[in-house]
Amino acid sequence: MISKDSAEHYTWGAGCNGWRLVDQPGLSVIHERVPPGAFEVRHFHQQARQFFFVLAGTATLELNGTRETLGPHQGIEISPGAPHQLLNLSNSDIEFLVISQPTTRGDRVVGGGDG
Repeated sequence: MISKDSAEHYTWGAGCNGWRLVDQPGLSVIHERVPPGAFEVRHFHQQARQFFFVLAGTATLELNGTRETLGPHQGIEISPGAPHQLLNLSNSDIEFLVISQPTTRGDRVVGGGDG
């Protein structure tokens, strides 16, 4: 069994948090929290397929140069090689799950695309 309280915790960017719920070579499940105005660096993954699923708040996800707005209980799949960037353009925290197969460790390439 795992919970946010017992999961490995890490911080990134400007006040962002992540909790590793599953951390295996073939599968990664991370619960993340991103405060207002924070964002991740635009990047892509060479091997990993990802699924972002919003738990709370409103996330903006730029995928292949197009922005999508995701609310609670909405998600989007990202294919390997697709440039993407998650942004919090709202006035409240967003919380979401990032499910990756295989893991994204060592698979992230910064940049990519026109956005």
